[in-house]
Amino acid sequence: MFVIKYKKIFIGISVLFVTLSIAAVIVFGLKLGIDFKGGSSLELSYNTTRPEITEIKDSLINSGFGDASIQPAGEKGIVIKSRDLTEAERATIVSLSSLDGKYQVEQKSFTTIGPSVGSELKKKAIASIILVLLAIILFVAYVFRKVSYPVSSWKYGFVVIIALIHDIIIPTGVFAVLGHFLGVEVDTLFIVALLTTLGLSVMDTIVVFDRIRENITANRNANFSDLVGQSLSQTFGRSINTSLVVLLMVLSLVFFGPESTRLFSIVLAIGMFFGTYSSIFLASPLLVVIELLQKKNK
Repeated sequence: MFVIKYKKIFIGISVLFVTLSIAAVIVFGLKLGIDFKGGSSLELSYNTTRPEITEIKDSLINSGFGDASIQPAGEKGIVIKSRDLTEAERATIVSLSSLDGKYQVEQKSFTTIGPSVGSELKKKAIASIILVLLAIILFVAYVFRKVSYPVSSWKYGFVVIIALIHDIIIPTGVFAVLGHFLGVEVDTLFIVALLTTLGLSVMDTIVVFDRIRENITANRNANFSDLVGQSLSQTFGRSINTSLVVLLMVLSLVFFGPESTRLFSIVLAIGMFFGTYSSIFLASPLLVVIELLQKKNK
């Protein structure tokens, strides 16, 4: 299959995107939301119509609250996230959000997350991703435990982890760029979206690997590269069609869904695209490369 024939090109594309993403994270960093760094969240509701978000933002900037981020909440509400606010500052923001009394606004909720709580959430988020990766590699090694030729079962798990790290790093790099230029923040929904991406991506990869296992069992004397190419041909349509359906659903949430889930949807859309790419154009070619290196070192 063409994927195996041009494996160096496809692996090179992945290396390029991962390198650029790592560079973006190093140079720009991630703009953490109050979930991770601590701060205040103020939800307001307008009695009639809601003013333009840019108008509210300008009003806050002019009064020294330029670090605040504003998100729509439903048709008439907004959520303002900022550093820790005193009671006086909270009252000032509520007043500013009315645009000098042009709009009637009322406070629906006000919550504060301390720096220690945010730090704890950040540690738990990182730990959850690491635990998921470990669980996946153990699962893959167990499922393919009877496949020892020509590539050992643990190497299947190793390749899956490389593909999943690829699927995590690229969306993270994209959000480093978005955070730097557009002020997009990373919160707990971002982590949930990454974990969802891992689940969907590993599902596609396992389907391909399982077909490789079946073909090896049926014809142990065949060339490994040919078997991998055959397995990809047999699962290619299924992988593309399944991912395309899910991606279209996620994109509909991005463009037509509520503002509160837009971040989640964007991360999931990016993750789904590159997850599909990694399951087809990265994981299987890497197996072939590993097998070729084993032959070369014998």
